[in-house]
Order: sequence, then C-alpha cells, then structure tokens
Amino acid sequence: MRLALSEISTVGASFAEDVAAYAAAGFDAIGIWELKLPPDDGASRALLRERGLAVANCVPAVPSILQLRIPGLEGPADPDERIEAICASVRRLAAYEPESVLCLTGPAGELGPAEARRLVAEGLRRIAEAAREAGVRLGLEPIHPRQRGEASFVHTVDEAVALLDEAGLADVGVMADTYNLWHDSLDALRRHAGRVTGLHVADEPPGPGRTDRVLPGEAGTRARETVALLRAAGWDGSVDVEIFSEPDRFWALPADEAARRAHAAAAALL
Repeated sequence: MRLALSEISTVGASFAEDVAAYAAAGFDAIGIWELKLPPDDGASRALLRERGLAVANCVPAVPSILQLRIPGLEGPADPDERIEAICASVRRLAAYEPESVLCLTGPAGELGPAEARRLVAEGLRRIAEAAREAGVRLGLEPIHPRQRGEASFVHTVDEAVALLDEAGLADVGVMADTYNLWHDSLDALRRHAGRVTGLHVADEPPGPGRTDRVLPGEAGTRARETVALLRAAGWDGSVDVEIFSEPDRFWALPADEAARRAHAAAAALL
C-alpha cells in the first residue's frame, strides 16, 4: 500500500506548495482536488514527476450529480450541467493517471426519493461511460448520514453497491472513507472489498458537537482495522489521508507540518 495525502487537508496551500510539502514528508502519492489544479496540466504533471509523486484519488471541481448544499462547493443547480462537468473532469484528470476519480450523489433536496435516484442513476451511467473511454476507474462515495441534507443520500457501502447495481454499473466501484463509514459495518466493506476504488482515512473527533476530522489513529482503531481488512483482502491501493478541518484546528497548520503529521499517522496504520 502507498501513502497519500488529499489536498483538502492543506486547504490554504497551492498545488505547487502541496506537491513540495507532501514529497518532503515522504508521501508516495497525492489526492488531487481539481479546484486546486493550475490551468497548465502539462506543467502540473511535470512537477509531480519531478517530485516523484503518483496520483491517488481525484475529486472533480463539481463532485456530485445533484447540487451540494455545502457553502463554497454548491456549483450549478442543473443536474445535466453537473453531469457534463463531471465527465469533463474525468477526461482531464485521466491524464494524471489516478487510482480513481470519485463522485457523490448529492442530496435529494426538493426531489422525491425515486426521482433523485433516477437522476443519479442516469448520471452515473453517463459518467461511467466517460470514465471507460478515458481509462479511469470511477468510485461512488457514501457519505455519513449526518450530511444527508448537504452531500448525499447514499450512506453505506451496501447502499452504494445497490445503486450501482441498479444502474447496471458493475465496473464502477465504491470510494471508501473511514470517517464517512464510521457508522457502517466493516463486514459490508469486507464483502465488497473488490469494488473499493480508493480509501480516505480520518477519524471522528472526540467530544460532542465537532464536525471536523482528526488524523487516523487519534480517536480509536477504526482506520487501522479498515486498512488491515482491505490488506487481508488483497487490496493494494493508497491509504489517502483526507482531513476536513476548521481554521483554528488542523487547517491552521503550515502545509509542511500538516504533511509531516499526516504521514506519521498514515504510516502507523501499516
């Protein structure tokens, strides 16, 4: 397994600063957030080669089929426009040779459950076709149920697989995230280990009322257990640390310090 760091973890740093900090910390790969990519993809790929970083999991600039209700990440309202944007991102990100590109359903919002599901299934088919043509593996990410109103109506591995199977997409997998699956059964992940396209690791913070994330291993053994389960199943993707934080917590750290701390936490999982 390789070690990676997702760029949202150092939200205030530029792409070039991320690459320098992650490589210096000892990471093997970077999880790209398209919002951070400069316009010149050739120069960005050259920078990655120069610093010896592979690409783990990529997050498109428009990451969900239905509109997010997350401040700053809402994007266009029209599902067709969003699907086309994701397809374009898949084609662009393919040049970075990532382990996977992920997407979310988005919240149902004012739509009825059946209509939301129909729109998402159709969107997934279109995005999957773009991914096949580009030679990229696509993963649908379940999101913790506390974010059903903001990010997704799919909350478990079984729900993600059921939706993909309903859409006839046996070649699309599941993007796993220890924070988002904190409530889910590890048995479900074990059953569907062959469908896992990528793994984000972070812990739920201790104490009530917090919505940020902490480094894997800081709040229990769930991340370590997940890595051990997937390793035993023969999965060999990147352990990709992804920390959504707050301005006075992990996000307050300089990129180089954040990367060093994240690398130590990820290495301890192995």
